[in-house]
Amino acid sequence: MSWIREGELNLLEKISANILMAGPMPKHVAFIMDGNRRFARKKKLERHDGHMQGFNKLAETLRWCKHLNIPEVTVYAFSIENFKRSKEEVDGLLDLARQKFERLLEEQENLEKHGVCIRVLGDLNMLPLDLQEVIAKAVVMTKNHNKCFLNVCFAYTSRYEITNAVREMAWGVEQGLIKASDVSEALLSECLYSSNSPNPDLLIRTSGEVRLSDFLLWQTSHSCLVFQSVLWPEYSFWNLCEAIVQYQLNHKSIQKARELHRDEQALQQLEADCACIAEHLQHQGNGKPADAQRRQEALQHYTVAREERVQDFLQALKHKRDTFFTNLCSETILT
Repeated sequence: MSWIREGELNLLEKISANILMAGPMPKHVAFIMDGNRRFARKKKLERHDGHMQGFNKLAETLRWCKHLNIPEVTVYAFSIENFKRSKEEVDGLLDLARQKFERLLEEQENLEKHGVCIRVLGDLNMLPLDLQEVIAKAVVMTKNHNKCFLNVCFAYTSRYEITNAVREMAWGVEQGLIKASDVSEALLSECLYSSNSPNPDLLIRTSGEVRLSDFLLWQTSHSCLVFQSVLWPEYSFWNLCEAIVQYQLNHKSIQKARELHRDEQALQQLEADCACIAEHLQHQGNGKPADAQRRQEALQHYTVAREERVQDFLQALKHKRDTFFTNLCSETILT
């Protein structure tokens, strides 16, 4: 089954989509695709068949998002917690992923036509090497596409992602790229796996569970959360429309909360910079207070220097992550 589904909406769906798109639309939607196993039990299918139906529904949902002009989708495909399931189920899920990413490589022309960029977020080192390699090929093959984006969270949990971001900042300090005083909430956001994406506007969880299950905890603090009772393989265009309506009803309050948070972050950064400058000037002046003009000049100089350090660090971090994927691709060629 193809990742990229062709085909138009039917007449009723087109009319409904046009009505929806007259209002504010989410630009980034995240899905917790829950209910595959319950669907299999309900239909008396094998678990593997339930997961296969779940993938098919993802491909269909991506088509709906394309028609609704939603350019970015993030899906929770495989949690680190999933490794605790039975070996048979884990092996089945990894085999399914291997098949689907191999199929993705066969769709290069279609992916290029639609400008689809595939990103995989998580710790790929937890996966078998052959799966790492096929994932890396898909990521590298589509990295320059920029019309729409599919982020697949695989071997992922949010707490692990946040912990890893802290490790990356510690690495930056150890390498002398940044100072400990440069560490901030904004910098941590830039060190997450999802740093190339805006935060989701809308997060949808299916199957009736009302929890986030360690998914995008940092990124969804100012997102619209919608919990729907339908099992993921039974998800419909109308379920997606319902979730978007919920987003539209809450759009103003979400935007206001985001603006307040941006202002608060900027104020916190200014206060941190001022504290660093005050300490530096006090040390230079042997405890004597500096005049206002000198403090302002020192603040401007420090801010520019900090921003340059941070940008150099983020470039080094990007290079490190890009190199991980390109090295995996090179290993595949050599073997």
